[in-house]
Amino acid sequence: MQVVESLDADRIIFLPDEFLAVMWPARTKKELILWKGHCEVHEKFTAGDLQSYRDQFPGIVILAHPECPPDVLAESNFIGSTAAMIQEVANRKPQQVLLLTERSMSDNVAAEFPEIQFIRPLHDCPHMKRINLPNILDCLQSMKYAVEVNPQVAERARMAVQRMLELGTQKKR
Repeated sequence: MQVVESLDADRIIFLPDEFLAVMWPARTKKELILWKGHCEVHEKFTAGDLQSYRDQFPGIVILAHPECPPDVLAESNFIGSTAAMIQEVANRKPQQVLLLTERSMSDNVAAEFPEIQFIRPLHDCPHMKRINLPNILDCLQSMKYAVEVNPQVAERARMAVQRMLELGTQKKR
């Protein structure tokens, strides 16, 4: 939200995810133009899934990534980014937890908290699975898959990323 508020515009095209944007209109006076795209992993979760998990694991704490559908967010105990979910697990220390995010992300968080039982979601991101050490090594050795970016576009993109990083630094101070 800090990035949206920092922009000198009344209308903003909000990417990358419509579900992520659903929570923001109530928090800003700016008009958000939403892209109708969704993360193919997060959109698979349903409120019914959450009820099944609660039936199977009474007392489970369910943490949802904000790219999940609104009905799923409404049924979750906590909504936040992966970093925020990790912090919530560290603070709350539940006996059982379900992270509504990609399975590998959940596995990575579970490795940090061996004393907590992580119930694993069944959704994998096929795109994240392509980023692995053999593929990275192949790419670096063969120098294929080069991405060419117009220098003017790259400079403007670099400035936008730099502004976001500066906003994040200001927030932590």
